[in-house]
Amino acid sequence: MDMAIAALSVDMSMARTQQDLDISVLKMAMENQTAAVEETLEAIESLDPALGNNLDITA
Repeated sequence: MDMAIAALSVDMSMARTQQDLDISVLKMAMENQTAAVEETLEAIESLDPALGNNLDITA
């Protein structure tokens, strides 16, 4: 009986550690995506707002 409790405790600890690792990886992925979105928005904001407003159709 005592061995079963010890094994269960070890299994629970390993599961908690794996869950913490998974959460950390997800947080890193979210931070990377946030940085990518911010860079994209900065690039879009730096574009000339008049770009594409005029079309020269004379040949």
